[in-house]
Amino acid sequence: MAKQLPVEIMKKAVVGISYIAHPLRLQILEFLDVNGASSVSAITKGLGAEQVIVSQSLKKLREASLVETERRGLFIYYKICEEYPASIFVCIRKLFGYMTNNFYFLADGYKALLPRDYTTMVANQIKLFANYEKMRILEYLVLNENSNVTDIINGIGSSQLKVSQYLKRLRDDGFVTCRRDGRFVYYAITNGVHKTAIECIRKRYNALSEKADF
Repeated sequence: MAKQLPVEIMKKAVVGISYIAHPLRLQILEFLDVNGASSVSAITKGLGAEQVIVSQSLKKLREASLVETERRGLFIYYKICEEYPASIFVCIRKLFGYMTNNFYFLADGYKALLPRDYTTMVANQIKLFANYEKMRILEYLVLNENSNVTDIINGIGSSQLKVSQYLKRLRDDGFVTCRRDGRFVYYAITNGVHKTAIECIRKRYNALSEKADF
């Protein structure tokens, strides 16, 4: 049976995902996912943003190890260096395709910049679950599809009050569903960017030969 990630690894992952929970940073990552390695000027022009703000955002993304740089002559190019941002875009493009009946976005491997208002909505959605306790609960539900509060408390080692409060917020935000079976209420994770983020973080950790490199 698959185990949950070590506490310190999940805390690092929460820091990384919280950096993505910002409209401009998410748009920058999306631009790099679509266009590949790009200079600051190309990103600035492509997004129609101010260069100073783009540079500041790139600095934060680099600090979080979400982008890396390479020098080409006089210019520095940025590219995505983590798996889960790229995987998240696969998910949100398909979600957009289902929402709008746009079949292009449903095709495997299709890449195109999404409407800015949609990307902003996704960034704000990520912000809702970019929290250690919430992501711990979501990870548990990825590994254990239908679980009651007691199962989750024992699984993540948290208090009943915290788990109950966060489950309510996750349910209100559409990240989990619940059903009653006799005296017990069982929770399950829904599909979406939140589930994709957890799965990609776990995939990255499991692929590392040196876990300390996470």
